[in-house]
Amino acid sequence: MAPTVILEPAGRSLWDEPLRVAVHRLAPRQPVTLRAALRDEKGALFRAHARYRADAAGRLDLQRAPALGGSFAGLEPMGLLWAMQPDRPFWRLLKRDVQTPFVVELEVLDGHEPDQGKLLASAVHERHFLSPGVRRVPVREGRVRATLFLPPGPGPFPGIVDLFGAGGGLLEYRASLLAGKGFAVMALAYYNYDDLPKHTDVFHLEYFEEAVNYLLCHPQVKGPGIGLLGTSKGGEISLAMASFLKGISAAVIINGSVAAVRAPIYYKDESVPPVPVMRNRMKMTKDGIMDVMDALKSPLEEPKSFIPVERSDTTFLFLVGQDDHNWQSEFYASEASKRLQAHGKQKPQVICYPEAGHYIEVPYFPLCKTGWHNLVGAPILYGGEPRAHAMAQLDAWKQLQIFFHKHLGGKEGTIAAKL
Repeated sequence: MAPTVILEPAGRSLWDEPLRVAVHRLAPRQPVTLRAALRDEKGALFRAHARYRADAAGRLDLQRAPALGGSFAGLEPMGLLWAMQPDRPFWRLLKRDVQTPFVVELEVLDGHEPDQGKLLASAVHERHFLSPGVRRVPVREGRVRATLFLPPGPGPFPGIVDLFGAGGGLLEYRASLLAGKGFAVMALAYYNYDDLPKHTDVFHLEYFEEAVNYLLCHPQVKGPGIGLLGTSKGGEISLAMASFLKGISAAVIINGSVAAVRAPIYYKDESVPPVPVMRNRMKMTKDGIMDVMDALKSPLEEPKSFIPVERSDTTFLFLVGQDDHNWQSEFYASEASKRLQAHGKQKPQVICYPEAGHYIEVPYFPLCKTGWHNLVGAPILYGGEPRAHAMAQLDAWKQLQIFFHKHLGGKEGTIAAKL
């Protein structure tokens, strides 16, 4: 009988769920190559492959069998996803429409040549971003442009504002997945979307205050405060929101800056000027990629550019990639911690991930080690090593859920047990 691919869950699963991959009816000890591929909404192809050997019974289970080489090696049951690489240079995997799945194609080839072996079996699997029962609600309220994701059930639920970084637009995939864990999550756009400004010359926190108030007043959001989840520029903005605005109980900052970068931040009659960019400190890698990690002047030298986190009564969790080359995230988290404690505030939790880069995403997203930076206008080094980065994403996803349930009044124990 012909070999068959066995997937658990079969047919479809959520993107952040582990997927068990097995192949049955191979020859005893047969060498095979597994290939995985998906296309994003822009048509870019992401692929990974790994070499394996069946057991004495002709079976292959990726939870038990180590990869013998290819895109990764060793016992990595989800390696065919997190090790994917794009066919376009400097391309980052993003999910632009959470209402449709990524379709993953799996192939089993005879032998250990990924482009020459005979096709033995194949399967197609859908990886979804909306849990059953999660409601997607577009928000156009006043100036606010966002999408609110509500868990199934009557609520109320802990509320979170989700902010991404310098690419702008409206990215919903993290918010949609997080809503499946019992949170009311608002993915918030703040530029380069709909009728919002196309560029970011200045940030006015009144816009973000309007979004916070909208969420706090929503009948399915429990108070008295909400959470913030910010990555990169979104982390910087989240720190500023927690420093100037009311109603924010907890914030998770993923590789964010503690200084205003490139654009001033205003709130009413106060402002935080941007820290200077030192172009002479930019370096070039041997592959011709720009390394901008040291390009920003230290906020210790420009104290007015330091976001005044000491004002905040928010509880913080900093998730840091120690190989982040976008900026000095570990240093920034350390300085924020020092400043908070020096002013008698609660010591933030700081988790550092060795060999993790800048874009710490939801589980199983492939590493974006180099990519185009809209503000720099060139490809830059974001850092990270694939396996270590993948492990960091798994842990970060667990830690931020536990943190938000603890500080926003959710079901911490139940959620922690499922992760």
